[in-house]
Amino acid sequence: MPGLATLFLCLWIAPAAADFRLCNNTSSRVGIALGYKDAEGWTTEGWWNVSSRTCETLLRGTLVARYYYIYALDYDRGGEWSGQAFMCSRDKEFTIKGTENCLARGFDRTGFFEVDTGEQRAWTVQLTESNEQQPAQRLPGIPGTVGPGGPGNLPGMPNSPGGTAPGASGLPPAATPGTKP
Repeated sequence: MPGLATLFLCLWIAPAAADFRLCNNTSSRVGIALGYKDAEGWTTEGWWNVSSRTCETLLRGTLVARYYYIYALDYDRGGEWSGQAFMCSRDKEFTIKGTENCLARGFDRTGFFEVDTGEQRAWTVQLTESNEQQPAQRLPGIPGTVGPGGPGNLPGMPNSPGGTAPGASGLPPAATPGTKP
């Protein structure tokens, strides 16, 4: 009986984690930038460095939005996961409020791909090599520089089977996030 009480107490104290996570299922190290809208407006943050075949929690707690936006760089082989939702970023660690006038404010204008969480409490994005754009449009580790290549179609896939591919939201190529309800 005491063992059952301890088990019940542990289950009651430790609720299920409700986080936004990213798993790097590639053979390379990747850099991650994240965009989201909260009560204060649009924010972009970066860089998380995620080792090969590992997962990282990008936001802790219950998700506050349905749509999140990711831009990722392959540090080892070149390439990127990008999209058509343009947000601000920079070369070094950053937290940037707002998505407007990136260049005029001294930031890079970067194409993020959309992740539709379907208003779930927690979500995990899986980055895979088969969806990575090759060759790189941007050079790894230097988000503001342009290399050879062009934009890719499927930058990464969400964790739910049968989900919509990122970028399939119907946003026009020059759209900024925020056009979503």
